[in-house]
Amino acid sequence: MTAQQGEQRPGAAAAGPRTLAEELRSRPDTALTALLRSRPDLLNPVPGDLTQLAARLSSRASALRALERLDRFTLQTAEALAALPDGSPLTAVRNLLSGPARVKPHPGATPLGPADRAAVAEALPGALATLRERALLWGPDTALHLVIAAREALAPSAANPGRTGLGPTLAEATVGMSPARLQQLLTSAGLPPTPDPVTAVAALAALLADRKRCAALLDQAPEASLRLLDRLVWGPPNGTVPDATRPVTAEDARSPVEWLIARGLLLPSSPGSVVLPRELALHLRGGRSHRSVEPVPPAALAGPAVRDPQAVDSAAAGQAHTAVTTVEELLDLWGLQPPATLRAGGVGVRDLKRAAQALDSSEPVTAFWLELAYGAGLLAPDGEADERWAPTPAFDTWLQQPTAERWALLARTWLAGTRVAALTGTPDGKGKARAALGPELDRTLAPTVRRAALTALAGLPPGSTATAEGLLPAMRWHRPLRGGPATAEGRDLRDELTDWTLTEAEQLGVTGRGALSSQARALLEGRDAAAVLAPLLPRPLDHVILQPDLTAIAPGPLLTPLAQALALCADVESKGGATVYRFTTESVRRALDAGRSAADLHAFLEQHSRTPVPQPLSYLVDDVARRHGVLRVGAASSYLRCDDPALLAEVLADRRSADLRLRLLAPTVLAAQAGPEALLAALRGMGYAPAAESAEGDVLISRPGSHRTPPRTAPTPVPDGPPVPDDALLGAAVKAVRAGDRAATAVRRETVTGPAATPHQDGPARTDTRQLPRSQAADTLAALQTAVLLGERMWIGYINAEGLASQRVIDPVKVEGGFVTAFDHHSDELRTFALHRITGVAELDDNA
Repeated sequence: MTAQQGEQRPGAAAAGPRTLAEELRSRPDTALTALLRSRPDLLNPVPGDLTQLAARLSSRASALRALERLDRFTLQTAEALAALPDGSPLTAVRNLLSGPARVKPHPGATPLGPADRAAVAEALPGALATLRERALLWGPDTALHLVIAAREALAPSAANPGRTGLGPTLAEATVGMSPARLQQLLTSAGLPPTPDPVTAVAALAALLADRKRCAALLDQAPEASLRLLDRLVWGPPNGTVPDATRPVTAEDARSPVEWLIARGLLLPSSPGSVVLPRELALHLRGGRSHRSVEPVPPAALAGPAVRDPQAVDSAAAGQAHTAVTTVEELLDLWGLQPPATLRAGGVGVRDLKRAAQALDSSEPVTAFWLELAYGAGLLAPDGEADERWAPTPAFDTWLQQPTAERWALLARTWLAGTRVAALTGTPDGKGKARAALGPELDRTLAPTVRRAALTALAGLPPGSTATAEGLLPAMRWHRPLRGGPATAEGRDLRDELTDWTLTEAEQLGVTGRGALSSQARALLEGRDAAAVLAPLLPRPLDHVILQPDLTAIAPGPLLTPLAQALALCADVESKGGATVYRFTTESVRRALDAGRSAADLHAFLEQHSRTPVPQPLSYLVDDVARRHGVLRVGAASSYLRCDDPALLAEVLADRRSADLRLRLLAPTVLAAQAGPEALLAALRGMGYAPAAESAEGDVLISRPGSHRTPPRTAPTPVPDGPPVPDDALLGAAVKAVRAGDRAATAVRRETVTGPAATPHQDGPARTDTRQLPRSQAADTLAALQTAVLLGERMWIGYINAEGLASQRVIDPVKVEGGFVTAFDHHSDELRTFALHRITGVAELDDNA
């Protein structure tokens, strides 16, 4: 609302503020701080004074953002105020919400008993206080004013009936109607003619607002006409009528619709439609603006199943451990085989499927783990020309942390992140499928919905489960306008996000068996979730159970060094409560290629096995080790060396080696046209166990290299509007606004003549506060020097180096060298002003 809100209604209390700016001046600093905290968009930039703040409060974008953050009853209160004339009293708002006590409500409205009316009366002051705190409402209870932008957004009209379903007032609906037609409506409604259109509209509106006279008029209506009105009473208030603007009198009416049009009970809103006037709709509704009023939030509905809280914590802790190990396994895989980054961003469908197969999981679940790792800063593009996705250095640091702290990072990232993995594969605006890790998966509503859903779960008794349908009524009450775009099925983004939140919370270990875990409660309350989770996690094991079928069973989570060493010499066969590893010729050779010897492997197995090492496994290790490195591959183009001429002859005679184009150079050396790596791969494919050697003849140890990106920071969640300012910024902003307002509203006397001076009929010339003071440079210097000598306070106009003009109240201390040193009341500090940038000076009034 601007400084000029409009005239008060007759009878309104004159003692209240006349404008929003006046009310803001009467507020204490704590109230201004609360206002700026609830509406941080007002601080960019900081308003110069309270008049500027009032103007900014009235901008449509700022008002809509503030309305989106109201709960349902506060919003219903604002909607009722918008349906009433500006400056209506509190009693009119209360009657519009609950209906007058002695008026029978419409059958389609939710009945309100004495307890419901008491709840409305009890909640209404709090709703008005919220609207006042956020500067959407101002004025005393006897004359309440919505700011103009909020009224324009909420006032019902023919084109936009809003949530109330009401239409325009009769005065609004008859704008542009001819005086002759207005007189026809008066005559048909049984009212005497009036001399002008204004009084005609007032007479028709008074008829519809008078319950007795309006009821008497409706008693004359045909039954079919009343049924038509009943169809429009709760909205939408529009109906289609051919040639709706034709003049119809009571004598000419031949149909139920024409009977209503002739008496102004339906008014034309376009050439082909009519609208129900707001006054008549409220009469038919029994004086209520809303079909159902909700002064208190509905409680979240618990599901039929109630779990044991200890079982919930155990299940959630087990899933939390699985989440950590899954992310670790996925990033280890992508460290070895980094997938390419798509040109438009994200990862390709084939790479996502390959990762899902490696995890033995579905693609949507794999996309969730990828998004979680990306949001936590553990995964990022490497930034190379041929860009690929790879783990970041932060992943290596994360691996060294305890499991509980690793999970806490993932959980915090998920709770505060705006990335929505469930959107992967859905069509974008152009009909193309969205890619995992792509740029179109951010939704600013996501963190709000996640926290709201978990908070609703936390409000249930421990161990209670809930579905999205049970949580949504309470969530919709707290933020009715924050649902996001609706889908073809009638569900909005908030509904979808709630479903996805419950699914992802179970996968991450935030919930267990559908109920909220203890570590999740700590996470919501800002406590150390890792400390709560740590005692619940299974203790890592330092042993496995070796079996004669060349498998090893890990009956629980393994210590990280043991798990990494075991993964080097065995392949994971199955996962679950116990992980099964299988030893194969290829896995043992992989360990030997990485520098392990047969003795090392035997010692490792004996150290970490709770059972004796099975004989088949010992034979497997010895057999692979005996053959490993007998053949040596080096670079010549490449060559194959072996101390056993018979083995070389066998390779040379093998038909599968024809493509290698081998040639005997010496009894123990073969030359090949293929490179060393191709020769190694081909011989291994033929069943041999060759080893690479250096130019000096030493065996080369080939460890799988894990790719890493350069240092990367985690992506910042997309902000949902301006960030909430801290206390220091709020305090400085309030201080600056107060100082600027004192400078802008101070009563001033002209000390020098200039164009800004305007005569005042009751006293000395006063300065137009909308203009900067103007004076000659010599007069300005003389006035400032005099103020230093006399210790007087001055008002100056100042233009800074960026060309921004401002008004300031200063106490000059020193004038020399082309600069004025003075205490600036705008910033509450001692500052230096360049003389050539001062446009002029004025002396403050002695009585100010």
